[in-house]
Amino acid sequence: MVGYRVQRSLMASLWIHSIILLVLAMQLQPLVHVALASTNVHIVYMGERQHDEPELVQDSHHEVLSNILGSHEAAKESILYSYKHGFSGFAAVLTESQAKLIADFPGVVRVVPNRVLSLQTTRSWDFLQVKPHIGNGILSMSHSGIGSIIGVLDTGIWPESESFKDEGMGKVPSRWKGICQIGEKFNHSHCNRKIIGARWYVKGYEAEFGKLNTSDGVEYLSPRDAAGHGTHTASTAAGLPVENASFMGLAQGLARGGAPSAWLAVYKVCWSSGGCSSADLLAAFDDAILDGVDVLSVSLGSPPPLPAYVEDVLSIGSFHAVTKGISVVCSAGNSGPYPQTVINTAPWIITVAASTIDRAFPTVIIMGNNQTLVGQAFHTMKDMNKFHPIVYGDDIAASGAVDGSARSCDSGTLNATLARGKVVLCFQSRSQSSAIVALSTVLDVLAAGLIFAQFPTKDVAKSWDIPFVQVDFAIGTSLLTYIGMTSNPVVKFSLTKTAVGQQISPEVAFFSSRGPSSLSPSVLKPDIAAPGVNILASWSPASPLPMAMTQPPPLNFNIESGTSMACPHISGIVALLKAIHPTWSPAAIKSALVTTASLEDEYGQCIVAEGAPHKKADPFDYGGGHVDPNKAIAPGLIYDMGFSDYYHFLCAMGYNNSAISSITKARIHCRKSANFLANLNLPSITIPELKKKLTVSRTVTNVGPVNSVYTALVQAPAGTDVIVEPSSLFFNSTIRKLKFKVTFHSQLRVQGRYSFGNLLWKDGFHVVRIPLIVRTVIQDFYAET
Repeated sequence: MVGYRVQRSLMASLWIHSIILLVLAMQLQPLVHVALASTNVHIVYMGERQHDEPELVQDSHHEVLSNILGSHEAAKESILYSYKHGFSGFAAVLTESQAKLIADFPGVVRVVPNRVLSLQTTRSWDFLQVKPHIGNGILSMSHSGIGSIIGVLDTGIWPESESFKDEGMGKVPSRWKGICQIGEKFNHSHCNRKIIGARWYVKGYEAEFGKLNTSDGVEYLSPRDAAGHGTHTASTAAGLPVENASFMGLAQGLARGGAPSAWLAVYKVCWSSGGCSSADLLAAFDDAILDGVDVLSVSLGSPPPLPAYVEDVLSIGSFHAVTKGISVVCSAGNSGPYPQTVINTAPWIITVAASTIDRAFPTVIIMGNNQTLVGQAFHTMKDMNKFHPIVYGDDIAASGAVDGSARSCDSGTLNATLARGKVVLCFQSRSQSSAIVALSTVLDVLAAGLIFAQFPTKDVAKSWDIPFVQVDFAIGTSLLTYIGMTSNPVVKFSLTKTAVGQQISPEVAFFSSRGPSSLSPSVLKPDIAAPGVNILASWSPASPLPMAMTQPPPLNFNIESGTSMACPHISGIVALLKAIHPTWSPAAIKSALVTTASLEDEYGQCIVAEGAPHKKADPFDYGGGHVDPNKAIAPGLIYDMGFSDYYHFLCAMGYNNSAISSITKARIHCRKSANFLANLNLPSITIPELKKKLTVSRTVTNVGPVNSVYTALVQAPAGTDVIVEPSSLFFNSTIRKLKFKVTFHSQLRVQGRYSFGNLLWKDGFHVVRIPLIVRTVIQDFYAET
């Protein structure tokens, strides 16, 4: 995707239309404002199909619509999509009154307004030890993902990228039912034995905003990617090896995806001109289920407040995919480091947080007194390595600037005459999520460079026209002291270098959204963390580069950060696991990832979460921990779930019988079940309200040696006693599943905060760990006295 830098200008036009803006988990801190839509497009969701023949399902949709609109002709003109493969429903242009009438029709589960969602390397796979020379590793055992099909719902694909050549790829599987949909600058020849399917969806988007203008060459009415984001995520998940890949000479090396032998199916649902329609997204889910994908990689979602699961298109589409055996992987969002900001929280989804890798981009700042300081940048401009005067933003404040605003270089706060031709030092304010506003400000006043002192983070932003170096507050303060004590302070910058293995990783990224879930706090989210900071992958050369006054040569590879980049790492790993364990359910695969994840960095220290300040990471930062692909091959035990678990979950969430029955195509009678949410067979136990004592249960399935004995080890959350019964599990040829109970006793007599622990099952070889999360509450804590 184009970065959020471009998106912000696009958002302004979207707000004019008063459309809900659902934030894609893309770059650091995208806009998260949400407004109710004033829309003509509505999605009529009717749950599971009532007919096996898609034509009959479509006919039923036209019948419902014609009863409202008065004729079959009007119905055909109004309808945009008929969802008839994975589930039943349609998207149509309707007035509010017509939508209300349809909502009362028999068989209609929900009528929801269309929403527009705006869009959220090499070294990362080596860092994860996904390497071909490890004989018993996941890449070797899965034969690089042969047999798996990864569907990517995003901005499309640049088919000419070397990452998508089909050399060495097997023939298209006979089970594949997808198509190669032609369009602008995209024909059947652009699909091959790597890109085996490509579709594009624009009806919902155009119904909101009018016809897309593609004459300027910044978008294509086809699967071709004009934004770059879809090409980046697809190549991260499954790109073929490309030698000497780099971003303007940086991060040079062999670029490859996690499952390079997996097939790719592309579903273009997002547009570089500003967003992704939920009507289009649901159509893509519907087609992907029919086409036969094994994994869906989806870097989309709605920021809090989160809609109900039965009203959220992404939750609905993923529910139907998962119940048909398709793993759905989604990004956790980029609203960190604040709690309760995690998105895509349905228990059937694998929700991915972003972490760092051990690659850095050090850039030396040389002061006029020959002293040096080090920051991070992507500075490759050889003609800009001379000394320039350096000034502090607050010292060159424009007339009328609010007191203190120039120190952070807010928009319009700098005196253009005093800033021109100089390097400006700015300090991040608490209201700034990143350096983007400061960079725009110094570009507007024709400054020679920017040094931005900020909360410590390893995420590096880009500047195409002037040197831009990020430092922490300590280095920023040293520069400020130099400015104050020198009559003619000057600085210059060295060219950025690539350094591998010189920074401790992984750490949870500053921007990565945090739990607990604001919709279902008993379901731990995120599930897992994976690399999402400074990731090098293929790019669309047609993508306009954000905030570039003069466009550099087109990029074939680009470095991006976001949980959008973390998501396809897990998608690739899931494809590898599917190739090794083709019969495992989506829940079993998620369990394998969570229970084998690491809590330590590469030096054996506890993983840290970036923030203000940094802290020891906990399950609300990274779920089960940082992904360890090679251990996930053989987890020993799995916490499995299926269809009945999910519909009981919907019951426990308070949704009514008819709605759930329509969704599941089963006659459901929700029965009140005490603590069902706590007993949902997740690979974690989260108790958001522990009142003195609670007993929960879990069932594990042995997928290791037939005759195994596991012993429990408890690391109890602070302030809690935990007892596991039985404390040993005995498996043999006839006993593959066993149930155990965990009883929590609160030691606290005051209102508590969340505390964290672990339950481990050990057999001498496997360590099967799930996180324990508990918050004690006092029953009458808020009662009036």
